[in-house]
Amino acid sequence: MLNDAEVAFLIVGGVAVVAYGYGRLTQDVDLVVRMDSTTIHKTFHSLATLAYRPRVPVTPPMFADPDQRRKWVEEKGMVVLSFHSDRHRETPIDLFVTEPFDFDREYERATVEHLSEDVPVRLVALETLLQMKRETGRLKDLADIEELDLLHGRPGDG
Repeated sequence: MLNDAEVAFLIVGGVAVVAYGYGRLTQDVDLVVRMDSTTIHKTFHSLATLAYRPRVPVTPPMFADPDQRRKWVEEKGMVVLSFHSDRHRETPIDLFVTEPFDFDREYERATVEHLSEDVPVRLVALETLLQMKRETGRLKDLADIEELDLLHGRPGDG
């Protein structure tokens, strides 16, 4: 869907943790997209083709407005905009409201995995994923760090 719409996106969060080898349960798909108006509009349209809608009344123009997103972050502590679909109830999608890293740099560094032969997806680099998890400080994220460090022969830094 996003590939067909030529949306530059990175998978972060639990799906990336699982892809890097730690077989834990996750339900949602966490995405970071380039925060420009064209990409945002394409993302919303692409998700809508699979019947995904934002859980709160946010339109593509609202989401594309950097001042509006900044207000959501500052006033509401918003980190992601959640999308749901009655057709895909088991798989909510969370779209980050900011680029939590230099998107272009991380897009180039990303690990490319294939969901099937012709569906490549980009996972945020392991080091960046670990840094994102470190910054949240949540117990679940610290456990992910510990497991991924063990799996990848990294010294523990959780």
